[in-house]
Amino acid sequence: MKLNILKTVVLAIGVSTAFVSCSDDFVETKFYQDVEQAPLTSLNEVEAFQRGMYTSMRATTYYGRDYTVYGEARSDEMYSNGYAGYFNTVYNYSMTSADAYARDTWAQIYTAVGKANILINTDVNSITGSDADRKAVRYHIGQAHVLRAMFFFDLLKLYGQKYTGGNLGIVTPLKYDPKALQGRGTIAENEAQITTDFNAGLAMMQANNQGITDRGTLTINGAKAVMSRFFLYKKDYARVRTLTDEIIASAQYQVIPAASYAGSWESPKQNNSIFELEVGVAGANGTNSLGYIYNYNGYGNIVVEPATYNSFASNDVRKDLMTYTDDEYYLYKYPSLEGADNLKIVRFEEVLLNGVEAELNGGSSDKALDYYKELLVNRLNPIQKLDGAGQPVFDPVTGAPVMVSAADQVAQITSINMVELKKERSKELVGEGLRQWDLLRWGDAVPRPAGASTDIRLTAFPIPRAETDLAGTPIVANPGYDN
Repeated sequence: MKLNILKTVVLAIGVSTAFVSCSDDFVETKFYQDVEQAPLTSLNEVEAFQRGMYTSMRATTYYGRDYTVYGEARSDEMYSNGYAGYFNTVYNYSMTSADAYARDTWAQIYTAVGKANILINTDVNSITGSDADRKAVRYHIGQAHVLRAMFFFDLLKLYGQKYTGGNLGIVTPLKYDPKALQGRGTIAENEAQITTDFNAGLAMMQANNQGITDRGTLTINGAKAVMSRFFLYKKDYARVRTLTDEIIASAQYQVIPAASYAGSWESPKQNNSIFELEVGVAGANGTNSLGYIYNYNGYGNIVVEPATYNSFASNDVRKDLMTYTDDEYYLYKYPSLEGADNLKIVRFEEVLLNGVEAELNGGSSDKALDYYKELLVNRLNPIQKLDGAGQPVFDPVTGAPVMVSAADQVAQITSINMVELKKERSKELVGEGLRQWDLLRWGDAVPRPAGASTDIRLTAFPIPRAETDLAGTPIVANPGYDN
């Protein structure tokens, strides 16, 4: 792969010596095209560059919309209804090597990789300032390692051949070089590099701990949370168990209570959020946002399958985020049509579910049950008690309905298995972009719409023609496409 995309993307940074804002509306960092990045020489530059990675991540073609949609449109819980023409080629498996979705997401994630590489290869000894400044720089380099691992992992899931019968993964450039030629590694090589980056990054962050707990930046616990997602994908259940235990032991997070659940999606940095991308009004994607593609009053293109909606109990608060309009079910996890809601990259609830699955695979069934019940007790409203004949029970004195609390409902659950865990992951994480990857790693069927190709090779996105057509490129296309 010739990293030509990195030559013309926003990589060089202009910063003043003034403090760079880290508010929800952070937009001060400016990156200039066609200028090769000079070495970073100050903590201020490093911090601004780190925020530049977050800017890349919240773009429409990455976590701001498209990457999340890919994992839902190709799953059993949501689908594209074709409105406004969005995601038709993705949903119908009709992409070509020139497809804009494949091309633009590839370019956007490798832009983020380029920024991470500049940070990772910063010479700490050349940083001006105090020893404390250089320690902070090392912490940020650790963050960049973790984020690069996350970027590579996201690319591997989308473009790699793990579930298509091949063994090729993606390109893993480890330094910023716009003139470099590099081919695709194998899946095993990619996973090894991702593991190395995660481990190195976490170790650097821990060794240079800055005491940061802000949920709008990648913290040590945030690193552990995204790592648990990767190691679950790799079926390294022991590592997932350890990471889950450590995150819980930090006592920094909790499952959002039932009464606060709906509002938590439009409120930033809630107690269940481990890592989220700050957006704000100035950074919003507007009509190109995730909320606009989900909501009925927007494009309403990606909607909930009826079977998914019907899987929720009537007293499940998660059902309140779905509406039935014009014969379809719409999801309102991101209610802002302007796209100003913070993007929740990983929540404590996902970590608990990762822990349930890991405990069910070689761990403690009792601990798995505890995690499951901790989640569920915060998702159910009280229900009216029924007698042995199934009739509602009323207080004989007051005549008021006798209610069964969420705690009492959950207390009746005595076991959890993989079948129930799979259902619960769908109910808790619907719309968050994880379902397709869950189905694939479990070996479960991934439904395709009527008339779509059944070629398993098309599970992987095409490598963009902009890469495979370069003279002398060593990159290999994915089979089943036109390049």
